[in-house]
Amino acid sequence: MPIADISGPAGRQRADACPGALQVHEAADGPLARVRLPGGAISTGQLRELASCAANLGSGVIELTSRANVQVRGLRSPTAFAGRIAAAGLLPSAAHERVRNIVASPLGGRAGGLLDTQPVVEALDLALCARPRLAELPGRFLFAVDDGTGDMLGLGADVAYVPVAAGGRLLLAGRDAGPAIPVGSAVAQMIAAAEAFLDERERGLADRDRTAWRIAELEDGPARIAARLCVPEAGPAVPQRQEERAAPVQRAGRVEQRDGHVALEAVVPLGRLSAAQAHAIADAAGAREAVPVRFTPWRTVVLLDLTPTAADRAARMLADAGLVTDPGSPWVGVSACTGRPGCAKSLADVQEDARRWVAALDGPPATPVHWAGCERRCGLPRGRVVQMVATATGYEERRQ
Repeated sequence: MPIADISGPAGRQRADACPGALQVHEAADGPLARVRLPGGAISTGQLRELASCAANLGSGVIELTSRANVQVRGLRSPTAFAGRIAAAGLLPSAAHERVRNIVASPLGGRAGGLLDTQPVVEALDLALCARPRLAELPGRFLFAVDDGTGDMLGLGADVAYVPVAAGGRLLLAGRDAGPAIPVGSAVAQMIAAAEAFLDERERGLADRDRTAWRIAELEDGPARIAARLCVPEAGPAVPQRQEERAAPVQRAGRVEQRDGHVALEAVVPLGRLSAAQAHAIADAAGAREAVPVRFTPWRTVVLLDLTPTAADRAARMLADAGLVTDPGSPWVGVSACTGRPGCAKSLADVQEDARRWVAALDGPPATPVHWAGCERRCGLPRGRVVQMVATATGYEERRQ
């Protein structure tokens, strides 16, 4: 996603053009479709169908996005792709397909968190799709459901819910909305906040309000939206403050769950899966349709609720497929945009250049590194990142 599209609406002349499964983007290598995966969750059957679509209808590559969604490039028949995706249950509402942007803690309270995020994500998605007006949300408007570990709080969500001992906090563009609310009221309050955003955008107190894509772009947006919400008193009020948590870095390896099971996280090198690798993930997850595979905003894949023996087997299968489960791998912490030839704006084949650079490393870079083909720096992770930006005369290194 271009950095310029996030920063602010000053001088904005066009409508939000985020791609979806129906509204594709005409990239240099052909039509690109993006499929929303609320909470990054996808069943093994859906993942196999997505892999088949990529192989049979596209370039054979599935890209992971910074919102834990997926996209397929080089589509020969966008219509056929959309039909198959819908049949697989990945397109529940044609009207809302570009606004189902929900990130969630991938471990879902299994290790250190307080909340199983998936039921909240599913209820939020259903409520979002049930309200026709919310189809008007910009494709960049973002919801987040944190399990209490704080791993979602550095991602810049417009509306976020995080549990605390007193019940939970609703955050608007990173700021507290006021009193604590119970998890049972979380979805209703998140939906109300999204509707309030549309109300305030239409109200247009400032010239830029009517073209805003994010709450932070509204003049005094968090306060205006909070004033419209009727937050129930479920505990002591949480003092308002600006969230300053850093976004989590990419990681790989095993995580011990509190129930004795194991979660396995694997880095997808440069966020690109081949169809064969997608099938390998489904194979490694096993015949457990009720336990989805989860993609993360930092372009990894997580398999949940594995026995220790199954985790060992899954790690071998993923490694054999070219995915990374070793936390000491040089691939950990490296990301890149699409680059040439897929992007007409790119000044370099950043994917190939990044691969050559990683091949010379002995371990992970001390600071995450993102390779970008132009000044837009698409896909730039949040937080402290070294940026390798292509220019007309080579790469320029920048540090945040």
